[in-house]
Amino acid sequence: MKCYDYVIVGAGTSGCVMAARLAGHGSVLLIEAGGSGSTRTIRIPAAFPRLFKTSVDWTYFTEPELQLHNRRLYWPRGKVVGGCSAINAMIYVRGHRSDYDAWRDAGNAAWGYDDLLPYFLQSEDNERGISPFHATGGPLPVSDQRSPNPLTYAFIEACTEIGIHGNDDFNGLRQEGVGLYQVNQRGGERWSAARSFLEPLLRSGKVAIITSAHAVRILFDKQTAVGVEYRSEGSIHQVMAAGSVILACGSVNTPQLLMLSGVGPAHQLRARGIPVLCDLPGVGRNLQDHLSVGVMYQCTQNVTLDKADTLSNLANYLLRRRGPFTSNIAEAGAFVRSSPDLTAPDLQFLFGPAYFINHGFTRPDGHGFSIGVVQLRPESRGSVELRSSNPFDAPVIRANYLSAELDRKVLYEGLRIARRIAAARAFDAWRGDPYLPASKDPDPATLMQHIRSQSQTMYHPVGTCKMGSDAASVVDSKLRVHGINNLRIADASIMPSIIGGNTNAPSVMIAERAAAMIIAGENNVEAEQAS
Repeated sequence: MKCYDYVIVGAGTSGCVMAARLAGHGSVLLIEAGGSGSTRTIRIPAAFPRLFKTSVDWTYFTEPELQLHNRRLYWPRGKVVGGCSAINAMIYVRGHRSDYDAWRDAGNAAWGYDDLLPYFLQSEDNERGISPFHATGGPLPVSDQRSPNPLTYAFIEACTEIGIHGNDDFNGLRQEGVGLYQVNQRGGERWSAARSFLEPLLRSGKVAIITSAHAVRILFDKQTAVGVEYRSEGSIHQVMAAGSVILACGSVNTPQLLMLSGVGPAHQLRARGIPVLCDLPGVGRNLQDHLSVGVMYQCTQNVTLDKADTLSNLANYLLRRRGPFTSNIAEAGAFVRSSPDLTAPDLQFLFGPAYFINHGFTRPDGHGFSIGVVQLRPESRGSVELRSSNPFDAPVIRANYLSAELDRKVLYEGLRIARRIAAARAFDAWRGDPYLPASKDPDPATLMQHIRSQSQTMYHPVGTCKMGSDAASVVDSKLRVHGINNLRIADASIMPSIIGGNTNAPSVMIAERAAAMIIAGENNVEAEQAS
């Protein structure tokens, strides 16, 4: 039976970062349920919707959502080396300063914005160069888009017309405003966490990886994690960890694996016939996600991405890495306060020069554009629970979207603002009839009906193994699982509260921070032994 210093479960965004940073400090094994992800489709930015419901996607669904007409919402989650960074829209947004200061103020020492900025910078290779808020030389490319659509500039102009000021850097001094998103691309190609952090180490042999290996439980010696059991090629295997077992499976699979291993709410584990090793009621609780709903309009000119899949555009991409195939679809956005008395934006807008309906599966005839509305700080809370003791059964996901009245009010106000943006003069040369909602002047009831019938996940589930010291927390501020030795979590599940923006960049930061704490702990032990 093989033994490594570090066994990391999950080669998604955070797992790739963890492996890269721990390499050189001991032997590292990554266990990944998905495949290698070495396909051209993953590297072509505009092709990401075609990855949904394929072999690189866990293809999860929520339980019927009461406030959304009992719809079961589809949740794409990356099942591939690189995880969600291999199938997402590549937007590089860190969130608002106050998001992290709130984590610190809740009792998580050294998790405020000023504490965490160095870890964001440590990863970054921003093509704009060095500034107080950006760095170069890190593994993760952060680039300006190469071929933004003309409609995208119309959106920016439309926002300024209605009073939203311009902002060319959502990760700089201020988040509020409208502008183009920077993306995790290099030379017009997607640059996932796997390409950024992991691939160079795999070539050098400094990190070992087992793909198509489904972790089924953590192995324990009393209250100490000592290894992982996984299924691969029809057989059960075990691998041991001399140092730490690190979970980086994401906000769905991390709590699932903990509960399958006997760590979680005791009553739930017993009900599924799982022996209780450690009663941690917070495992799988505190689920938060960004809910999104869009307004869509027909476009009167043939400039959108809807019919961009042509041989000439493909040739432009293959030869020059230019043109529509470099688009991340959500090319521009805005961060806005729904009320002037707020201290931080609570709404995010995403503009796409195309119809984006039902995750891209619904493709209307003709050309259109979409303005997505995201409520950034939902009060609604959900859960992830075991469906059974079978590790291959998808867990029970209850997001409880819009169960809080504030969430409904903010999303409704966001729709009203989105319609004002679409009605601005900047769109006069492009705007056709409204497509969704179809009414030119919908009343409040129609807009609310639109929210309930069309809202979808923004792909940002977090919080199911939250960091803290209260009874509902799962890990401490060093990301160690309460009540268990040698077991840490390093992914978005540890967020006590969801950040106000896209969650991939913070997932990289969390792993950077976790790896630094592990390495610092080793050094302290060595210093004590030497003395």
